[in-house]
Amino acid sequence: MKCVIYLRVSTKEQAEKADSKEGYSIPAQRDACVKYIKEKGWELIDEYLDRGESARSAHRPQLQEMLGRIKKQKDVQVVIVHKIDRLARNMEDHITIKAILKRANTSLVSVVENFEDNASGHLVEGIHALMAEFYSANLGAETKKGMTQKAKQGGWPEMAPLGYLNVQTPVSGRLIRSIEVDEERAPFIKKAFELYATGDFSYKELADELYTLGFRSRGTSKRPPCKVHQSRIGSVLANPFYKGIVRWNEIETKGNHKPLISKDLWDRVQEVIKVRDQAGERKRKHPHYLRGSVYCGECGSKMSSLTAKNEYLYFYCLGQKKQKGCKQKYIAGENLEKLIENCYKAIQLPENVRVKLKDRFEQELLKRESNTIQEQQFITRRMTKLADQRLKLMDAYYDEAIPLEVLKKEQNRISGEMEDCQGRLEVLKAGDDDIKSMLNLALDMASKCHVAYTKASPKVRRMFNQAFFKKVSIKNKKVSELHYTSLFALFFDPGLNKEDLVAGAGFEPATFGL
Repeated sequence: MKCVIYLRVSTKEQAEKADSKEGYSIPAQRDACVKYIKEKGWELIDEYLDRGESARSAHRPQLQEMLGRIKKQKDVQVVIVHKIDRLARNMEDHITIKAILKRANTSLVSVVENFEDNASGHLVEGIHALMAEFYSANLGAETKKGMTQKAKQGGWPEMAPLGYLNVQTPVSGRLIRSIEVDEERAPFIKKAFELYATGDFSYKELADELYTLGFRSRGTSKRPPCKVHQSRIGSVLANPFYKGIVRWNEIETKGNHKPLISKDLWDRVQEVIKVRDQAGERKRKHPHYLRGSVYCGECGSKMSSLTAKNEYLYFYCLGQKKQKGCKQKYIAGENLEKLIENCYKAIQLPENVRVKLKDRFEQELLKRESNTIQEQQFITRRMTKLADQRLKLMDAYYDEAIPLEVLKKEQNRISGEMEDCQGRLEVLKAGDDDIKSMLNLALDMASKCHVAYTKASPKVRRMFNQAFFKKVSIKNKKVSELHYTSLFALFFDPGLNKEDLVAGAGFEPATFGL
């Protein structure tokens, strides 16, 4: 019988080592399979090997090549694997692969499990496939849990961000992993934040400037240090790790690493990003104030503008020049500008509606304030207990009941908890006032938006559009839908009781989907 061997290891270490605690290496798998084939007296005609490939997916190059050969040439009677989990750790993939082999009259043989070709053998094989899937899922869950726990404690569970280095320090026979500042690249990271905070640089311009100053990537054994791409620069500027915060799976905690920038610089950079990128706008020399805010209501692509005969401004769907092949018609710039002005006229809040909304939000804030007071009281009690613990700790040390090492460890713990409590109190104290101020400002803007927009300069109109709308969809030369930013969605959400709040025509145009 003609047969092929399929080999796989899921890590680079297994692919490079003759043996490993992590599992069987390639040579070990091959030797076992070849020995089995010789014992059976079969003919080995080929071998397929996937190095460092996970079995969670069937999209492995050598596996796909083997299956393609089996389907087309039909010259393979048996596929030999060391164990079922080498082929797949996903029951769905296992069944799919088995179906392909069955249609080609090809058998699957596991050297270790050695399933019989009958109903009982198929049942046992299925159980092993399910066990492999469970093992894979459980291993992934445990790995994620460990990484999440490390992040909760202020550590970083992956490769250090650019500007930092992963460091291993031997302590009492163990390697302690930590993050330290990359003295070579950290100054460039700080410079990147400082330059972008000025508002004078796009990501591309910033990448070019840093490259000119000497900034390079870390590089690898196979790839030398090179220019850092603009997309990487964007990721750096949006990563709170550089201000000392670890963000991991929606968890944010104070990191154990040294921050490269101040909170003030971070906030200024985020403000620039928000203004420039919220509406998907790129930096241009002479951009029209609607570019970045208007989208095609037919295919969803952005709309851009052009000037015909150096005089007539038109907006068109970018999907026309892409594979989407959109047929949306051009719209004159002045007509589109008028449509947007009418949007503000339609959504401008009447005074009585503004007052009722303000009252409603103030009632919600009062409820929130009650919860805030309870949390403040809880935190205050916790801080009192921590202060008592600190005093008792000192008394125990002076009484020689505990050693100095324990004292230091417990003091660090208590200090950390006290800082966390104090920080939370400051957030609770300032939070409601900030929210109230923001809502009042937004309500004032919403009640005067049409008048203010029509009188505003193009630069201010752009800011209005970015503040009010995520995007404005245009279809058949009309506004088909308005997508509000989260703040103004509070005022124009369909869930509002319009009959109670709205008095006066023009607030609820049906075509806008309010």
